[in-house]
Amino acid sequence: MTAVPAGPEADERADRVLDSAAELLLRWGYRRVTIEDVARHAGIGKGTVYLHFRTKDALFLTVLLRAGRRIFAELAERMEGDPAVSLPWGMVRFVYELLQGDDLARVLYLGDPEVLGRLAQEAAGTLGELGRRRDEAVREHFGLLRGAGLVATDLPLDEQVHAYGAVTTGFFFAAGTPPEADPFAPADPARRAALLEHTLRSLLRGPADPAADPAAVTALAPSVAALYRPLVAHIDAEWQRRAR
Repeated sequence: MTAVPAGPEADERADRVLDSAAELLLRWGYRRVTIEDVARHAGIGKGTVYLHFRTKDALFLTVLLRAGRRIFAELAERMEGDPAVSLPWGMVRFVYELLQGDDLARVLYLGDPEVLGRLAQEAAGTLGELGRRRDEAVREHFGLLRGAGLVATDLPLDEQVHAYGAVTTGFFFAAGTPPEADPFAPADPARRAALLEHTLRSLLRGPADPAADPAAVTALAPSVAALYRPLVAHIDAEWQRRAR
């Protein structure tokens, strides 16, 4: 039996494999990339890749999981450091700006079929479970804010979360629309992020004014951040399940 690599050197090599796989996935798409391509790009042998990841699917699913982990870890950390991000309009602006600087995370969020190809089907179970847990975290998140009067309660909770998701997803997909296809879209990504924040604040703001009483937001922020940290732990467990 081949020994499973362990230690800092092996961890560094696994990260290099994941970085190479991520770059080639974006460049060529899942269908065209082979394990040999990844090994060559990482400067190691093909067999060394298999010491860390059992199959091509396991390798590239881990690439996607790592991108998702980064989103949720940075989101929870930012919420604790900047409580305004725990409000829905602050959270979605932060995620929007994060995705603008992370091509792989954007592919994961949008489920880009041209890049993911068959991997989207192979990953459906794992990413579907992650999505279910994320949706439940968002629902609990809105419940906390509604209880504090920080978001409106004119709709049932589930319908409000649905509307939030529909508006948010529409903005994220529109971000990839060619300028000539939408002459009204601001060219500046920062302005588009501000527009998204403004739209959601207008739709969701509750009777309590976070600007006038920031203490209420500050008090809730740790509890909101704690809803998203289990998603990081879930991803870590899925990651370990697929790596050797």
